[in-house]
Amino acid sequence: MDALLSISRLIDRLNEWVGRAIAWLVLVAVLISAGNAVSRKAFSLTSNAFLEIQWYLFAAVFLLAAGYTLLRQEHVKIDVVLGRFSRRTQVKVEIAGMLLFVLPLVVVVVDLVWPLVVNAYDSGETSPNAGGLIRWPVFALVPAGFVLLGLQAVSEAIKRIAFLLGRGPDPGAKAQHKSAEEELADEIRRKTQGGQAREARS
Repeated sequence: MDALLSISRLIDRLNEWVGRAIAWLVLVAVLISAGNAVSRKAFSLTSNAFLEIQWYLFAAVFLLAAGYTLLRQEHVKIDVVLGRFSRRTQVKVEIAGMLLFVLPLVVVVVDLVWPLVVNAYDSGETSPNAGGLIRWPVFALVPAGFVLLGLQAVSEAIKRIAFLLGRGPDPGAKAQHKSAEEELADEIRRKTQGGQAREARS
């Protein structure tokens, strides 16, 4: 169990790092969108590449954050039956759901999408729009996001088994109470303060 919990912690750290890193893509998408609007209105300059990179960034945030969202227990849950049972029964159902539904879904999606990624890479497929971008990077986001989700499902199953064995806390409790916007603001503030501190030392 100790070895499995170590693996779980590694997966949690990976998805925590990915989640914090891709939060910055939201800011990048906003800046690109604003810059594109200004250049189009003020200078009549625009490109489909600006629009497509915003779609790519949105896809990256949505897909790559799936594992991070599961780590933070923020996926939407609609429960009309399970809440009537004990917490241990709920945890057993959650373990079954991850092993019998989430992981097989991950395997099927990766198996179906990976040939599309390889084909797009080999052919150099690009968007049919004028000035459009190459397609394989955004295709690759799908298997990457699902792999991260699958890894986190493994981690969550391990933590729930540990809970049932009395080896860990309830993993169903949300890891944070701040909104995504508040977390992004905190991260920007932390980076800014770190930069100011480095400037002060120099």
